Amino acid sequence: MSQPSYTEHERPTNAPQVAGTNVMAILSLVFAFVFAPAGIVLGHIAKKQIRRTGEQGGGLATAGLVLSYIFTILGVLGFILIFVAAMSTGNSTA
Repeated sequence: MSQPSYTEHERPTNAPQVAGTNVMAILSLVFAFVFAPAGIVLGHIAKKQIRRTGEQGGGLATAGLVLSYIFTILGVLGFILIFVAAMSTGNSTA
């Protein structure tokens, strides 16, 4: 009894290898809306991995980085504004 041949199911060697989308790039975009500082870290990791591996998702990583930086800056400014408003109302002598 001989072993069956599986050569008919193998992928041809000249078929192009399509790299998938980088998972860190997707997570960077998601975390931009959930927890922006994590989106910054994930976006930079994704950019580095994409350069190294040639995966897809460079645009997602860039969008995640841009949105994460914007949301982080807005969050810090909002925190400062609330802090200043709280301090100014706490110092009134009435």
